[in-house]
Amino acid sequence: MKYIIDRLNTQHLALPNIIAHLSDLHLHLSPSPGKWNIKDNIAHLARYQTVFLKRMHLIITMDNPSFDPYKAEEDGEFPLWQSRDLLELQNALNADRVLITEFMTSLPTNDWQRTGVHSKYGMLRVIDWTEFFLLHEADHLFTIFQLAHNRESK
Repeated sequence: MKYIIDRLNTQHLALPNIIAHLSDLHLHLSPSPGKWNIKDNIAHLARYQTVFLKRMHLIITMDNPSFDPYKAEEDGEFPLWQSRDLLELQNALNADRVLITEFMTSLPTNDWQRTGVHSKYGMLRVIDWTEFFLLHEADHLFTIFQLAHNRESK
């Protein structure tokens, strides 16, 4: 589990470096109609952490709870996250990551084997859900990197 905890502790820390050189205009520049800009991607990462932690609590306290894929466009709270300023989103991202990491490190080893059902991916253990969370986050960080370095948008 150490490798997962290490990634939980550090993966999100790439974000400030990726966006440090960007103007506010660049952060809000949509790559195409209907596509998220950099700030929207950051809002999604911050919001999804709260969803992930709630799901982990349910998996630990219930037998095999079921979850549909998270879709920001179906989340009534997501527009509130999109309206937050960048500093507030980054602070929430960091603070909630501490909560996630503390929760995960406090789990007894056998709880990492508890399961929840994802409607697309089936039965997943806590360790699988955490891997899924980290890969999802990495995908958005890569998207942010691409948007930050897209020469056509400068």
